[in-house]
Amino acid sequence: MWIHSRVGILSSKSPGDLRLLMADPVSAAVAVGWAMKAAGWVASPIISELYKKASSVLNLDASGKLKELDPKILLLQRVMEVVEESPYRPRLEQLFDDLKSAFYEAEDILDDVEYYRLKKKIQDDNLKSEVAAPRRNKDRVKKLLMSAMKKFNPLKDQDRGMSKNELKQSLEKIEKVINDACGFFEQMNLPNRSNTNLRDSVTANSRGAVTTAKPPSVVIGRDKDCDDIVAMLHGKEKYAQPDTNSSQCYSIIGIHGISGSGKSTLAQLVCAREEKNGHFNLVMWVHVSQDFSVDNIYMQMSEATTRTPCLQFNNRDTLRTNLEKELHGKRFLLVLDDVWYNNRDVRQYEKLQQILSPLSAGKAGSKILVTSQTRDALIALGATEQRCISMSVLDEDVFLKLFKHYAFHNVSVDDHVRRILEEIGTDIVKKLKGSPLAAKIVGGQLHIRPNIESWRNSQDADHLDDTMGALWWSYLNLDVQVRQCFAYCSIFCRRRNFQRDELVRFWAAEGFARSGNERKDTEDVCHEYFDELVSASFLQPEVKKYSGQMDTYIVHDLLLDLADKVAGSDCFRIENGWKRTGESWTMCEEVPPEVHHLFVQTYDSALIIDKICKLDNLRTLIIDSVEIKNPVEEKVLESLFVRLRKLRVLIVPVYNGQGTLSVPESIGQLRHLRYLAFMSTYYTVNTLVLPGTLTKLYHMEVLDFGLIRDLVFNSCEDMFSLTNLRHII
Repeated sequence: MWIHSRVGILSSKSPGDLRLLMADPVSAAVAVGWAMKAAGWVASPIISELYKKASSVLNLDASGKLKELDPKILLLQRVMEVVEESPYRPRLEQLFDDLKSAFYEAEDILDDVEYYRLKKKIQDDNLKSEVAAPRRNKDRVKKLLMSAMKKFNPLKDQDRGMSKNELKQSLEKIEKVINDACGFFEQMNLPNRSNTNLRDSVTANSRGAVTTAKPPSVVIGRDKDCDDIVAMLHGKEKYAQPDTNSSQCYSIIGIHGISGSGKSTLAQLVCAREEKNGHFNLVMWVHVSQDFSVDNIYMQMSEATTRTPCLQFNNRDTLRTNLEKELHGKRFLLVLDDVWYNNRDVRQYEKLQQILSPLSAGKAGSKILVTSQTRDALIALGATEQRCISMSVLDEDVFLKLFKHYAFHNVSVDDHVRRILEEIGTDIVKKLKGSPLAAKIVGGQLHIRPNIESWRNSQDADHLDDTMGALWWSYLNLDVQVRQCFAYCSIFCRRRNFQRDELVRFWAAEGFARSGNERKDTEDVCHEYFDELVSASFLQPEVKKYSGQMDTYIVHDLLLDLADKVAGSDCFRIENGWKRTGESWTMCEEVPPEVHHLFVQTYDSALIIDKICKLDNLRTLIIDSVEIKNPVEEKVLESLFVRLRKLRVLIVPVYNGQGTLSVPESIGQLRHLRYLAFMSTYYTVNTLVLPGTLTKLYHMEVLDFGLIRDLVFNSCEDMFSLTNLRHII
């Protein structure tokens, strides 16, 4: 399934618009706030920073040009803020897209210029080393110098000259878009006001006391629900209900409710109790998601059973057989979290039944606890009506207690201020409509800045009236660069486990780190961004499946929906991106040609050659997995390297037993590349042969070869030319 959707355009509050608002609250929340997103991007310092860097390269006076542009940028910001309900909004959206396109183009050209600077410096250093070494052959030294002089003459460096001309043209494009947008303002007849209600609530949060300590996660008001579920799991007489199939060793209990209502949190509370009381020999947690792979579910079950990473097997039968062996004779509790079900999709029903297949090997009295947004999914898996538990709405006083935990935990203010904040908080809670996720996110944001002005402005924010609106409000409270990092997470599949260092290195490679302190390390800046997202609960710690597992984080489903929207066409992900029509497979939808960051769940050579290689602006390509029957081919890598010259992050998977993979020399054409990974999940006997041109990638920061054992590289001594290299993993 292809996952992507654009923000709809709402130019008036017609009945049709109201239907859209009710049908798709995600689109509605973001559509209402599109202008704030655009204004935030325009108001950020990235345009002025780019001008300063470009002017330095072109030997121009940046201060004069910025004095001319700054008031226009401020005007453009105001235009973006008030354009939401104007019929001119589509035109402004196009201008905004043009501005971003010109910005990315200039950024790429600057990166080229920096590449040539690094290249010249490295060649200069090599020349000095050669000349300094004792030599008897004067002709050789003379030849070396002549060659170097010819090579280093900047007037003959055509690439560099072209880059400077292109940079000038790109800056002119940016100026033209800004001038066009500001000139367009006179035609719009917009009111002399801005979106102060939401903007002020966001701006005010930049003032006053700030605290960064994140309140710990808690479960409040779910003790009775937990008691009832535990009683069902233990087969207490009061809760005993007939199973759909008495011959099975397990029975199924389900929890259903809307996204953000606390289903997974309740299931985690149940698991924590069961792991302590020892009623079950084994407690397993598996996330299913909308478009799941049966093989992946089996692997998750195996890891939860053995408490170790699952080995990679050649076929599903082997996976199932090994899982049955692990479950044999054990009374287990299996949580299937976030199960989706469409009763018109026969294939999905069959996949759900396949998940249950190996579980018959367990001991009588085993239980399966399922969470889903719909009761139909629970019934499809075999739960009886009596064992389908609907998430109840928290009582008002309990919900207020939950909000206060996240808003006031360890906040130090005087009693007078606290009383006022509690009064304001009580009013804000009424807008959150009982959503535990909204209480956690909004309360966490208010916790960061416990001052009356910030809270009063937040109290007036209209967007808090529904869960997605509350998440949107919280998103706007993040710094612009942190928003960019959050949006980047939208390229990954739902409930993907992120490691801190992994995300930080991605963000640094993409150039997201921006700091007023030029001496500050870019990865240190990105670590601060990560901490802010964790503090705001946009990244949430994941429960460990086994001891020794690294700390990981996830993005809640509703927050990923928000990330999809705010990222727009910049980010895209392909999850099993083909559909079957008769005997043939066809693509579900086209990838937006302007996409910059792309995630592909499963490697497919035809997909890459026919579609992905045509995405000229692509900066990120992450291919998550590869099937044994369809290994990565060198000719496909050749096409990638030749066509996708703007890549900064490239991850390619290799599988167990693939043999030798020789990386084409054309990889040296990826001048912008900073993060390169050839990933193998488990130890293999693969041989990866690297070309000498790898040492020409002067921007390279991370080389990750996963668990590949046999690495062939005959230019190790030239690796010193990679002066920006931070990590070899």
